[in-house]
Amino acid sequence: MSAPPAPKHEIRAIWLTTIGGLDWPKTLAKDEESRQMQKEELCQILDQLQACHINTVVLQTRIRGSVIYPSDIEPWDICLTGQFDRNPGYDPLAFAIEETHKRGMELHAWLVTVPAFKIVNAKKMGKRSLFKTHPELLRKHGEQYYLDPGLPGSSDYLTAICQEIVSNYDIDGIHFDYIRYPEHADSFSDAASFKKYGRGQNKRDWRLDNITGMVRQAYEAIKELKPWVRVSCSPVGKYKDLSRYSAKGWSAYGAVYQDAQLWLKEGIMDMLLPMMYFQGDHFYPFAADWQENCYGRPVAPGLGIYFLSPKEKDWDLGVIQRELCYLRQMGLNGQAYFRSQFLTDNTKGIYDYLQKDFYPYPALLPPMTWESSSRPDVPLLVKRERRNGVNEYLEWVPKEGCRYVIYASREHPVDISNPANIVRVTCDNSYTYSLLGAYYHNYHLAVTALDRYGNESLPLEL
Repeated sequence: MSAPPAPKHEIRAIWLTTIGGLDWPKTLAKDEESRQMQKEELCQILDQLQACHINTVVLQTRIRGSVIYPSDIEPWDICLTGQFDRNPGYDPLAFAIEETHKRGMELHAWLVTVPAFKIVNAKKMGKRSLFKTHPELLRKHGEQYYLDPGLPGSSDYLTAICQEIVSNYDIDGIHFDYIRYPEHADSFSDAASFKKYGRGQNKRDWRLDNITGMVRQAYEAIKELKPWVRVSCSPVGKYKDLSRYSAKGWSAYGAVYQDAQLWLKEGIMDMLLPMMYFQGDHFYPFAADWQENCYGRPVAPGLGIYFLSPKEKDWDLGVIQRELCYLRQMGLNGQAYFRSQFLTDNTKGIYDYLQKDFYPYPALLPPMTWESSSRPDVPLLVKRERRNGVNEYLEWVPKEGCRYVIYASREHPVDISNPANIVRVTCDNSYTYSLLGAYYHNYHLAVTALDRYGNESLPLEL
């Protein structure tokens, strides 16, 4: 299926799942050899994602009350070593950020927020588990413990985790998953919390305010530390019933008290990746609704590519292709994919389609102009030299916090508005290319600086 022309600015995100090692890691880090294998697995995944021009890796960092970095708040997750609260011998989050940045992509820390852990795992997670440190915040619901969003301490706890990550890591984004009440919320046991903190509201409005309050507190705390960190979430894919189309009882606003469009309107969310794992009339009208009510903030619907698997719903590739083309034609700001392994395994040919047709060249994330709209300075060339007779080496003055976009074109000056001219996005302040390569023969190059907000400088023409 032919794709609409790719824009220069487009979110191309992938959810990289760590729970149970679904996407990564497959190897448990129990000694130096297995630790290196675990790292190599991630590098291979990132190489594949870079090769098909994914620009945003959403890495599951907080799983279910446990994490993949050395935390002062919560225990290590079991996915790394096969045991809860066992140190894998390195910092997986720091490693993932470094390797993602090397490849010119952003790394967003994905935090599962309200769900804590299964009841059967509560006593296995060690003394730093919520079960031990803040049992008063937990409520049993079904087979799991959840944070009670009606308790002020729950919002404080989530905010503290965000502050720990943002303070200690060169993260590009914080992504909230499950920042809502659980399924079958009518039976969620928060009657005591409502009685104490309800303030005379009806329970529905109170619950909506509780989730919005969690979002606002975390957003403001993150921005106070590093205003360039992109804050996003993955709401339920249908916001609410539309005039002509019913959400069939499963919507963000109606079922789980998640007022995600209000968060865009109030400016307490930088972008949304709604989980639109549907097709037909369950997809298209609701995608249009997100686009019509985005309030100038990017929305990149999440597509359920796992449904392509014969072990899931065995969708035809055409379902995803039509949805992709619709989203781009409608002017939404990008796409997200759940989950990584179904992309890197090329399920039903989805990887080939993205690489060859839908993402033929790299794209930049939409700039966060509501945080900053000033351009960085033009890169300043400090060295240009021929090496080994066939290579040319370029080097420019590094600028803190900037990445760089390399453009090439037969035309001079290079048109940097044309995404087909983008060769690479890199954190390096140098670039080497072969003068003999067919791609660069008689080509002109340009380099721009890209700041943490996504603003781009004017070009250094070469």
